[in-house]
Amino acid sequence: MLGDDAFEKEIDIMKYAQIIVEVSASEVDRVFDYACEDALSPGYRVLVPFGKSNKPIEGYVLHTKQDTDFDKSKIKAVIRVLDEIPVISPELLQVAAQVKQDYNLKMVDILRLFIPAQMRGGRIKELKRFFVGVSEEYKKSTLDDLFEKKLIKPSAQNRIDVFCYLQEKGDVPLSVLEKTFSTSAINALVTLGVLHKQMQSVGRVPYANQPLQDKGAVVLLQSQCDAIAKIEGSQKMVTVLHGVTGSGKTEVYLALIEKTLRANKTAIMLVPEIGLTPQALRIFRNKFGESVAILHSGLSAGERFDEWKRLLLGQATVAIGARSAIFAPLQNIGIIIIDEEHDSSYLSENNPRYDTKEIAKLRASHHLCKLVLGSATPSIDTYQKATVGEYDLAEMPHRINNKALPPLQIVDMREEIAKGNHSALSETLLYEIDQTLAQNNKIMLFINRRGYASYLQCGACGYVAKCSDCDVSLVYHRDENVLKCHFCNNRFALLELCPECKSNHFRRGFVGTEKIVENLQEHFAGKTKILRMDNDTVQKKDGHLEILDKFATAEYNILVGTQMIVKGHDFNNVALVGILDADMSLHFNDYKAVERTFQLITQASGRAGRAAIDGKVILQTYTPKHYVYHFASNGDYKNFFAKECNLREITKYPPFSVLVRVLVSGQDEIETHTLLRQVFDKIVDISKQKRGFLYLSCMRSPIKRIQKSFRMQVLCRLEMNSSKELLQDIYHIVNRHNSTKNKIFVEINPSNLS
Repeated sequence: MLGDDAFEKEIDIMKYAQIIVEVSASEVDRVFDYACEDALSPGYRVLVPFGKSNKPIEGYVLHTKQDTDFDKSKIKAVIRVLDEIPVISPELLQVAAQVKQDYNLKMVDILRLFIPAQMRGGRIKELKRFFVGVSEEYKKSTLDDLFEKKLIKPSAQNRIDVFCYLQEKGDVPLSVLEKTFSTSAINALVTLGVLHKQMQSVGRVPYANQPLQDKGAVVLLQSQCDAIAKIEGSQKMVTVLHGVTGSGKTEVYLALIEKTLRANKTAIMLVPEIGLTPQALRIFRNKFGESVAILHSGLSAGERFDEWKRLLLGQATVAIGARSAIFAPLQNIGIIIIDEEHDSSYLSENNPRYDTKEIAKLRASHHLCKLVLGSATPSIDTYQKATVGEYDLAEMPHRINNKALPPLQIVDMREEIAKGNHSALSETLLYEIDQTLAQNNKIMLFINRRGYASYLQCGACGYVAKCSDCDVSLVYHRDENVLKCHFCNNRFALLELCPECKSNHFRRGFVGTEKIVENLQEHFAGKTKILRMDNDTVQKKDGHLEILDKFATAEYNILVGTQMIVKGHDFNNVALVGILDADMSLHFNDYKAVERTFQLITQASGRAGRAAIDGKVILQTYTPKHYVYHFASNGDYKNFFAKECNLREITKYPPFSVLVRVLVSGQDEIETHTLLRQVFDKIVDISKQKRGFLYLSCMRSPIKRIQKSFRMQVLCRLEMNSSKELLQDIYHIVNRHNSTKNKIFVEINPSNLS
C-alpha cells in the first residue's frame, strides 16, 4: 500500500488521460482526468475507479497530456488497460467529436457505435480451442524415423494413422481429431512430444456454408467503363451513380474496390437491408475471398466481434454491411460505396440518431477518398446536389444489353370493386400469375404491410383494438392467432367479445402478407409453393438467406413480402412483379411520401425481367391519375425529380431548407406538454431575435404514445444559410431542459415524421 507521499511522487512521473466513462447520462458526458502510464494513448479502453465509491467502470481514452489543472493528490489512476491495442482510431475519434457537435449526441453513445456492443463489460471474448499438430522437430520425419527412435511401434496402427493424417493436414482442432482417431493414441503422441497440443484462437465466420461461385473474368460493358472513369476522374469527393435497375452497378462497385485494393487501400460497401448482406457477401467473397468481412446487427455476438477484429487488425480490408458498417475500424480507406443511397434505413431513428451519408462524408474527407452514392432512384436531396454541381454525376441509363425496362400496367381497384371483386388481388393480376406459373417462371408480390389484417374493429359499436402502451391499432396475425403491436411488440389474445358492447361481430382492416398468401393458396392450390418474407418470417439469423435460397429453387415460384423483397435482389427468372397496394405509402402526411412511393415502385419493378426472359409489372391503385404513377410507369426519374424538386422549392422543404423536429416524450402527459411549451417558447424567442426560421410550430406527434410515453413535437424549417447557427441554439435549449424523467431528441431532416 503506497503512502500519500509515495503516491504523489508516482503521480508526478505519470501522464494523464482524459477519459469518457461508460455512463450514458448527460451529467457525466464530459472527460475526466486520470493518471496513467506513458504507454497509454488515445483509443484505448480502460478500467477506472469512478464516483465516491470508486466503483470500477469502463471508459475510453480521448486524449493524453503531461499535466493536469486539477489537484494531483485527488486524481485517481487507471486500474488497467482492457485491450492489447487501441480499439478506436484517431480518425474515428475525430469523427466522434464532429458527430457530437452536429447531432448533439452524448460522446459515450457515439463511441459505443465503434465497437461490438458485447465487448462492453467483457461479455464477449476470442473463441479458443485446442489444436493438435506434428511438433516442429518431427515435421520432416518419416514413419521409419519414428520407428527407429522407438517413438511409434510398427504395430501401433492408431498412432501411425494419427501421425500420417496430421503430417498431411497440419494443425487440426482436437474435437475434430477425436471424432476419427483414438484419444489414447493422440494423448500418447503428445506425451512423447511427437505431437503438440496448444490453444489457438478460432474465427467465427458468418455464412461460412454459403457456396461460392467463381464466375471467372467479367468483361465490363462500355457504360460500366464510362461510369468507372467518371468516378475515378472526378475532382469532387462525392459522385452520384444513377443507374437504372439492372444496369450493372454491382460490377462497377466490384471494379472500383478491386482497384482500391491493388493500391493497398481498404474499402467500405454499404447495403440498406440486413437481408441483402448475404447476397452481397457471396458476390464479394467470390471476388475478394477472405479479405471481406461483414458487419451488421443480425450476426451472433461472436461473429460480429471476430469480423470487427479482423478489420481492426488489417486481416480483412473490405467491410460489407448495413448502416453500422460505416464505423468499420479500417485504416487507409480508399473508397466508400453506399448502394441504394435513397433508402431511409441509412438514417438512424433511434438514439444515437445520425445520417449514415453524413458520417461517410466525414470519413471520406479524412481519408481523401471517393464516396459513391448509387441508386436507380436517388433521393431528391442527393440528386439536387448533383444537379447544382456540389456532387458529380455518373449515369447508367440503360439495362445490360440495352434490355428494356419491364412494362408497367396500372389496375384501377375501384373498377374491381364495381365488378364485385373485393379481394386484394385484381382479376388482371390473378390472370398474369396463372400465365407466369404455366411458363414455370417466378413471381414477386409486394405489399408493405405484414400480418393478416391491419386492425380489428367491432362491427356493432366501432371499437378498434389498440395497444395498451401505444396509441396504435393492433395487427391481427393469424399464424399465431394473436394481436400484435408493431411498435412495442406487445402481444394480446384475440378478442372473442367486444370489451365495449360485448358484440362478437368483428371486421378486419387492410390485408397484410399473411392474408395474401392465404388467398394465393386458395387460387393456386397444388400449382406451386408460396414463400413469405417479412419481419415475422426472418427472425432467425439466417432467415433472409433461407427464404431467398428456397425461392431460387424450382419448388417455389411465388414470393410475397414487404419492402425487404424489392431492394437489390437479383433473380434471373422473375417474370412478374405485383405491387398490391401502391397507395399505401402515398397518402402519409409527410413531404417525402410521393418520393418514397416512386422509389418503392421503381425498385419493385426492377426485380422483373433482369435476364433473358421478359418481365411485366402489375400496379394496383385506387388513385390511378396521381402523377407519381405516370412517371413511375415510364421509368422517368428525371421528370419526376424536376416536378418534385419544384414543389419542394416552392414550399421550402428539404433540400431547400433544413427540417428540424424536436421530439419531447414522457410518461406523464401534463408534464410532457408543459415541457414542450417551455422548449417551444424558448425557440420562439430565438426566432424573434434571429433570421432564418421559415416555419415554426408545436403539436402532438402523429403517433401520440409509444411504449407508455406521450410524444409531442416542435417542427421548424430553417434557411440553409442560417441552419448551423440556429441548430446550435436549439441544441442549447434542449440540453437545458433534458432530464432523466423526460426525454428530448432533435432530428434533422427525419425520414419519418410519425
